Order: sequence, then C-alpha cells, then structure tokens
Amino acid sequence: MKKSLLIIAGILASCNSAQKTVTPSEQQVTVKAVDPVVYAETITEGELKDHLYIYASDEFEGRETGEPGQKKAITYLKGAYEKLGIPPAKKDGDYFQKVPLEVSKLPVGKLILNNTDYLQGEHVLTFNAADFSDDEIVYVGYGVEEDTYSDYKGMDLMGKIVLVKSGEPKNTDGTYKLSGTEERSMWSNMSESLGKRIELAKDKGARGVLYYDDSNFSRFKRRFDYMRTNDSGRMSLKDNASGDFSSIFIDETMAKEILPNIAENHTPSLLEAKVSLDFESSNDEVNSENVVALLEGSEKPNEYVIVSSHLDHIGVTASGEINNGADDDGSGTVALLEIAEAFKKAKDAGNGPKRSIVFLHVTGEEKGLLGSQYYTDIAPIFPLDQTVANLNIDMIGRIDPAREGDRNYIYLIGSDKLSTELHELSEEINSKYANIELDYTYNDENDPNRFYYRSDHYNFAKNNIPIIFYFNGTHADYHKPSDTPDKINYDLLQNRSRLIFHTAWEVANRENRVVVDKAGK
Repeated sequence: MKKSLLIIAGILASCNSAQKTVTPSEQQVTVKAVDPVVYAETITEGELKDHLYIYASDEFEGRETGEPGQKKAITYLKGAYEKLGIPPAKKDGDYFQKVPLEVSKLPVGKLILNNTDYLQGEHVLTFNAADFSDDEIVYVGYGVEEDTYSDYKGMDLMGKIVLVKSGEPKNTDGTYKLSGTEERSMWSNMSESLGKRIELAKDKGARGVLYYDDSNFSRFKRRFDYMRTNDSGRMSLKDNASGDFSSIFIDETMAKEILPNIAENHTPSLLEAKVSLDFESSNDEVNSENVVALLEGSEKPNEYVIVSSHLDHIGVTASGEINNGADDDGSGTVALLEIAEAFKKAKDAGNGPKRSIVFLHVTGEEKGLLGSQYYTDIAPIFPLDQTVANLNIDMIGRIDPAREGDRNYIYLIGSDKLSTELHELSEEINSKYANIELDYTYNDENDPNRFYYRSDHYNFAKNNIPIIFYFNGTHADYHKPSDTPDKINYDLLQNRSRLIFHTAWEVANRENRVVVDKAGK
C-alpha cells in the first residue's frame, strides 16, 4: 500500500560541464509543480458567508422537499454553476435530475390472523397499503443469506407472506455462524440489515414480510405515533414504492400468536395460518430534483470523484416558523459551491483535475436519503463502477457543544470502512495542508447515533464506493428555526472546506484510483 502522496514536485534540469550545448532551435521544457494551495485559498469566509446568508434566508422557506422553497434553492444552485461556467452533468444540458417521489399517507386497517383482528397501531404497524390473504406463512428464521449459508434453502417464497426475526444464526458454543467467532456481522445491525432482509425476501418472490424485532418495535411505534399525531405521510421514491409488496412490523404478542416458540426456533418451516392484510392508504406525488454539475477531467475523464451535500431541509413549522437550516445543510451546500469554484479556477489556469469532478446536490436527504438513493440505485448519471470516491459534506459550520473551547476539529466518518488507502490519504493531506484534528468518535461501529447510515454517503458506500463523511456533530439548534446563518463559524467553515478541496484534489489527481480493500459494511 502506498502511503506517500503522489503530488509531484517540479522536475528541474541541472546543467554541468559535461552537458551538451543547447542550440537556439532546441526548446527546454520546465515541468511546473501545481500547488493546490493557491486554488484552496479562493475558498474564503466572505464568499461562504455571502452564499449562506442568501441560501439559508427566510426567502427559501426552509427548502422542504418538493415545496416552493426547494425550487428556489435549486434555481440558486443552477445560477451559481452557470456563473462559474461549470456545465451540467447530464448530456441534455439540464442541471436538474428529476427525482420522482410520493407521499404515502399513514395506512388504516388491520391484520387478520386466524379470524382475530389486530388493528393498525397496536400489535402491528405498517407504513404502506396492503391487500392480500393466504392460508400459510413461510417462516425463514433470521432471513439471512450470505456465502454458503441461507435460511431460504429449499423454501418457496413465490407470492407468500414471510415471517422473519431479527438477529443472526449462532453455533452451539455461542459463536456466530457467519464469522465463526464472537463477532457479529451486519445482520445484527438493524439499521443496515432491515432493508437487506426485505429486499432479499422481495427478490425471492415474496408478497410481503412480517418482521419481528422486539428490541426495536418501540422505535417503529414512536415513528408511527408521530406520523399519526402530525397527520404526516411517508415520502419515498416513486419507483421504489411498495406496490404489491408489504412490510409489516409486529410485536412479541403478534409473533407468538403465529409461532409460540419463535425466540428459540431458528428452523425455517411452512406454518399453517390464515392471514389477511387489509390496510388502505392514499399517495400524493411529489416532484423534486437533484442538482448536478460536472468539471471534466483532463486525463481520466471517465473516472469520477463525487463531492456531495444535500440541498433540502425541513421547511416550516406548524406555527409558521422557518427552519432555515444554515448548518444543516446550508454549510455543506455553500462549501460545495466554493470547492467547485476552486476547481474551476484551477482548470481555467490549465491545471484542471485529471479525473472528472461531479458536484452533486441531492434532494430528499431529510426524508430518508432519497435523492442520493435515486442517483445510486435507479439513475446514476455516471457508472458506479467508474466512480472513484464520494466525499460527502453534511453540517460543517458549527461546533459540537462537547467540544466547546476545542474548536479546530472535524468529525470524519467512514473513511476507513472500504479503503485503507483513502483513510491514509485523508490523514496525510490533512497533515500537509490543514492540520485540523480529525475526530473519529462517530466512526465507531457501536456509535448509538448511527451517523454512518444517516447521510447521503451511505448510498455510495453500500455500492462499494469509498466515502468520507465530514460532520461537525449536532447542537441545540439542530432541526430548529434557530439554525440560522449568524451562528455559523465562518473561519471553521472555510478551513474545513479547504481540507475537503485538498482531499478531493488528491483523489482526483493521483496516478491510480484509491483501492477498495475491505468488505462493505
């Protein structure tokens, strides 16, 4: 593994008495060193502040996905790239990547099991409509399939309802079957494994999943109660709408009605049970957009470094107060604009990046990482296998209260999850150019906040693309109307933005793309 940076110094020809005389007709070529500092220094407190006082103003109405404020935001971003002379990423010349969304209102109805009604919101929860019945349920234990192990072996799921429980298989000595040790796999991580379990059952032809996770049912219930109290719906990608597939969350009472010994029974089997799903809902379409610009590389234009931030926020409160979202994620948005300007100045000077830089402003982050999911899973503008890395910026303008008085820091998350090389590169670039404390507190696998799964980089990471997530931590103004531009530390925003620029510069200009040497997490 190469640990030294491939930033090449100028090659100077030295002369001595043995060197042949150069005739006037011969040309001497001096290869000049490209110093990225001169371009990084174009990222300034003043310009960041000018952008943010507009972008996080009341005029933008909190930038809620699909609402008028979000339209003002994308218009502002388009104008900024046009002014910089950085073209759209899409071949049709449009900066906007349409992201079709829909809001599913909280369903009403019931699950009927062996002629007993279980009402929505009691022992059973669902966030999508469902209308289906059958005389049996397929129990698949943990619903795990990896390498040579499968809970689905010999089971026919076509058109069936599947019962799945949380966790993962163990050996008789208490070790985990997948690792052979006491170390758990991602299947024990609810944040990561739930979607994978559901998709796996769906891919195998199941009509729906009954998911039993007693330790997390209360979490789903809190979300359900909030949506019911606030009469809010669940936004999702329209192309990813549930359609004929149903995801149902059940508690211990419901699970034991289906299979009394479900806790100790890990053997997949066919259960005789009359089950009927009767949940009705209505969907409203939402139109939203990502904003995507491209600076084409000079030598490797078909390899892409994506620098991202989310353009949306949470809009206006029920009482009419505007959530300006200056830090979340106005800070990341304006940092991305300034980083784009620095790269453009380099290109205008004949020192553009070798690889292409994609400036990606995604929508729907606050609704569940929807804009980045659309880009990665449904309509990537550039092939994912030619995407070298994603540097994601989400809240970099404030100070975590836990670090008051110790302000020269940034939290880094995910830099070592897929690529040792990217992590080491990041460290070395910081030492050379920024000297900011890189704090890995939230990079811990056991971080209860699960920040690694909560911003747009995750949709790239799950596709095996190395990522770094830059983050200042939460604060008292997080998701409140008090997250305003006057509370941003513009000197920190400048220095952190410059660090990200230098890191992107190195990833884009090194000879070889960063190597993925770790299994996805």
